[in-house]
Amino acid sequence: MHITHVETFRIPLPGPRPPFAWRKGLLGSSPDGEAAVLRIGTDTGATGVALATRPGMAAAVEDIADRVLRAELTGKDPLQRELLWHRVWELDRTEEFPLPVLGLVDIALWDLAGRIADRPVWQLLGGFRTKIPAYASTVTFRDIPEFLDVATACLELGYQAVKLHAFGDARADAELGRRLREHVGDDVPLMYDGSAGFDLPDAVLLGRALHDAGFLWYEEPMREFSVTAYARLARAVDIPLLVAETSDGAHMNTADFIAAGAATFGVRASASTRGGITGAMRTAHLADSFRLRAEVLGDEIPSRHLSMAISNTTYYESLITSTDVRKKPEIDGEGYVHAPVGPGIALPAGLDYPAALLPYVETAEPSA
Repeated sequence: MHITHVETFRIPLPGPRPPFAWRKGLLGSSPDGEAAVLRIGTDTGATGVALATRPGMAAAVEDIADRVLRAELTGKDPLQRELLWHRVWELDRTEEFPLPVLGLVDIALWDLAGRIADRPVWQLLGGFRTKIPAYASTVTFRDIPEFLDVATACLELGYQAVKLHAFGDARADAELGRRLREHVGDDVPLMYDGSAGFDLPDAVLLGRALHDAGFLWYEEPMREFSVTAYARLARAVDIPLLVAETSDGAHMNTADFIAAGAATFGVRASASTRGGITGAMRTAHLADSFRLRAEVLGDEIPSRHLSMAISNTTYYESLITSTDVRKKPEIDGEGYVHAPVGPGIALPAGLDYPAALLPYVETAEPSA
């Protein structure tokens, strides 16, 4: 079996309605735009797909496929994923691919393998569980009362924990953390994601306040360029740190955070930021060897597969973007996400795909 074609499709990607905000200093949700689907096909008819939704990715994926990937992949064995994973990283040395592109080929090849085997990818990865609890991961709301109301609604819908993306002001976020703990009581797990909003002094101040409020983990308070800064933060605060989400280098860079003592809770595993399914699993196994967690990022379909395959992950992240809180369809009434049942990985339903991509779209599954 050999790869015979590498195709790209641009599809409309509606922006969230209503639009939402992130912390001070960041852009909010994207307006209507385009996503890209990469499709890899073979001489046997076996195919696999991967979706890229970050802003600007439609044009970037099309360009990279035309200039680099088609020539590199054509003629190769699609089941040699390790070889092709290494080839993409070699090409990155001169191309400097956008971070999500580093995993796109790998996701499509895992999707292809799952379709050949007629099994979901989480089973091909070994399979650890068939369901996992979900936490509600907020966007940034207007004020503390809105956050408290959203937390109440999420818990009433069955979400088993709440993570804050807050204001980006260390003292205001500390107050929000304290108020949220008082509001939900001592038994609800709470987490905090700083979206890289702080320098070291403010990260220390906020980390100490979150520890006092009993938060489970403290995520990305600073940009992940300086492992030394994170090591100093780990020594200065008692709250466990979850690190290595957006830094380039997959498991290789993650290893530096662990070696420096900066990953005191664990690290992020992600198909989109850690080099596809292969990079995410390498990251998870690395963390496991140090008895750390590998928490899966985001609520895209590849994240569901990773959450079922990675033994040392705790929760599934489900983004809540509006004060009109609605539970995501993949989450049951008790707050669990169940393992996908279809072959491969699948594309998410609800987008305007061309007819050629409809066979890859996730179909509705019965509630577990």
